[in-house]
Amino acid sequence: MPSLLGEEPLSLTQELDLLAFGQRLKHLRRQRGLTLSDLGERVGRAPSQLSLLENGKREPKLSLLKALAVALNVPVEELLRRQAPNRRAQLEIALEEAQRDPLYTALGLSRLKVSTRVPNDVLEHILGLFDELKAREAKGTATPEEARAANADLRREQRELGNYFEEIETAAADALAAVGYRSGALSESTVQALVSHFGFTVHQAQDLPRSSRSVTDLRNRRIYLKREQLGVHTPRTVLLQTIGHFALQHHKPRDFADFLRQRVEANYFAAAVLVPETAAAPYLQEAKQNKALSVEDLRDVFAVSYEMAAHRFTNLATRHLDLVCHFVRNDAGGIIYKAYENDGIVFPADEQGAIEGQRLCLRWSGRQVFQSPDRFSLYYQYSDTPTGSYFCVAHVDPSAEEDFAITLGVPYRESRWFRGRETTNRTKSNCPNGECCRRPPTDLAQRWEGYAWPSVRTNSHVLAALPPGSFPGVDEADVYAFLERHASS
Repeated sequence: MPSLLGEEPLSLTQELDLLAFGQRLKHLRRQRGLTLSDLGERVGRAPSQLSLLENGKREPKLSLLKALAVALNVPVEELLRRQAPNRRAQLEIALEEAQRDPLYTALGLSRLKVSTRVPNDVLEHILGLFDELKAREAKGTATPEEARAANADLRREQRELGNYFEEIETAAADALAAVGYRSGALSESTVQALVSHFGFTVHQAQDLPRSSRSVTDLRNRRIYLKREQLGVHTPRTVLLQTIGHFALQHHKPRDFADFLRQRVEANYFAAAVLVPETAAAPYLQEAKQNKALSVEDLRDVFAVSYEMAAHRFTNLATRHLDLVCHFVRNDAGGIIYKAYENDGIVFPADEQGAIEGQRLCLRWSGRQVFQSPDRFSLYYQYSDTPTGSYFCVAHVDPSAEEDFAITLGVPYRESRWFRGRETTNRTKSNCPNGECCRRPPTDLAQRWEGYAWPSVRTNSHVLAALPPGSFPGVDEADVYAFLERHASS
């Protein structure tokens, strides 16, 4: 934390919650029957200066903090507790935070100054109305069409930048430098040091809301995680994704496009921390010189999931290896969940240009790997498509819920840099031509047309509306109840 008003840093806490501190100071002063002038005389400060402290508008010097503790006959820690001292203080803090919210400011109302004569139920009514205003605003986050368009726009930006975000790389490098990282895979102690660097503590919770991978208590600076997570969402990955929001100074998402961008940026930050550019780029450059590029080696050297290693490869390939490439994450049925390309390959897309939810060609390696005798081993393949030939390596990443294929591919001419290039697996895809794999062969169609009646397994997301809220899909009632259960623990 930076020094406080030019004086020595506050070493007793990672970050001071000014609103909670001000309310606690006011509560303790009134509890002892002191006016601002009385307290000011005891600590040698003008009442106006103390008023700024009580209103959360100024940070105290460490010497003043100690003087206030002596004057009020309490330990310094009592002044620094982040929880409000009583219900009234909670309401006043909540109202102050509400009036700083852009949604509240946009109403054009004059600032409400709360005196002791304003009863609690009035404050509760105001806050209740504001909560309902926020809820109604959040419900209109986006239509499914707008969400798909936002996703397509973000993918277009990723392609233009070669999926390399310099500002996030810098933020990750600065965070690592601050905790003394030097090289190699990130140790658990380094991860913990990063958590402390950003002023948080980590807590395990088996009752974490089902709609959340983590929950952050900003009042008490706690991050709650569930240990049993597999695939790319390991506890330390989720932890670093959470930290990423604060490292990148994210605010509550304005709309779905903002939510989507923040999620991508936080995921990028976590990957850039776990697979640091300063260590990974030279490693990959050497592997290219040796014609031995491989995602699995990157995975093993930095102890991350295969998916993260493949995605991180796309971040660094164009900037550091002068390679274009593509990345796909799909399920066994070929449905695309995530994809990126800057190598000219054409993914199936809807009219908005969105590719998520579309089905890959049966001939592509992301589908073929599921038919491999050993689906969990690396699967190499050359794929001839209408836009060119590609060398691809696919791998099935096991997950607690569903297995997904992760594919990294490059144009044929770039295969010479990769391990596995000697494969004899080769397919030809004519998609989106329906005769390729979207329609059954003519002889089968003639034999079975009119004699087949499948029982359809309907995908719920086809019928469901886009989840509402600033954080789509998250059950806020569940999250708040969870925080309330753990606040006093």
